[in-house]
Amino acid sequence: MSAGLIPLLLAGMYVGWNIGANDAGNCIGTTVGSGLLSFRRAALLVSAFAILGAVLQGGNVMKTIGKGIVTSEISVVAIITALICSGLFVTLATLFRLPVSTSQSIVGGVAGVGLAAGADVNLMTLADIAQVWIICPFLTGILAFLIYGFSSWLLRRVGANSIWQRAPNALLVISACYVAFSMGANNVGNAMGPIANLGIQPSWLGAVGGVALALGTLTFGRRVTETVGGGITMLDPVSAFSAQLSAALAIHYFSLLGIPISTSQAVVGAVIGVGLVHGLRTVKRGKIAGIAVGWVATPTIAGVFAYVLYKVVLLIQG
Repeated sequence: MSAGLIPLLLAGMYVGWNIGANDAGNCIGTTVGSGLLSFRRAALLVSAFAILGAVLQGGNVMKTIGKGIVTSEISVVAIITALICSGLFVTLATLFRLPVSTSQSIVGGVAGVGLAAGADVNLMTLADIAQVWIICPFLTGILAFLIYGFSSWLLRRVGANSIWQRAPNALLVISACYVAFSMGANNVGNAMGPIANLGIQPSWLGAVGGVALALGTLTFGRRVTETVGGGITMLDPVSAFSAQLSAALAIHYFSLLGIPISTSQAVVGAVIGVGLVHGLRTVKRGKIAGIAVGWVATPTIAGVFAYVLYKVVLLIQG
């Protein structure tokens, strides 16, 4: 097992790097898009909180990905295949600046490899996860709409000269850190969870995944950040804070339940929600349509690709 641990960790870190690169925009896109922080400063800040979330609360989703989808043990080669397939798909999406769901990619990859290996795949767990994926963007959109309305009303009541007029900027940074913490807690399971299928759960596994998330954010996160920050609708500090807070609340909640939620879906749904406050015309529907297509295609393509590739691997081995 020790001989296979290094390639497993490298494959998991590759997925974690991709998650950080693609989900950076979900954490800091609104902060950078509103002009409050530069990309570099925002990336450094949220990287620290992503590691913190991965270390402190990454275990729940790790268990679901590790044993909740494929309930029987599969080979090291199968796990590496699932991780690499999922990582490659997210790499391509990041190159095209699309905030795809890394959770969907890894869930599809794990399920595809499990089917190819003839392992026991828990279809009920997959159905529960899919239901949450459908609900999440609507939930965060509604939450963001309500938070924005309340925040705007409160700021009007306190007056133009009040110190509270500067509160949105501070709250925006705090909410970005909260999103990063929640992203680390949820998505480290996507990177390192498949390794847990083999019973490998060292105490430092969450830290390794968290560092990989941070490296992805710092080295390759700018592209998707630009899409989330200004590609869907223009954001001011109040609307950006509202979007980030609603997304963070949803991601954190589902992380505690052990459900691998799409950070992209949560944040994009929230950004659309605050955009609708100003009217449908302010939301770039073409961009939303492209993102939605990616959400549907991601688990399907990742699952099929992982299934076919592992079958090929089995033929070569046999």
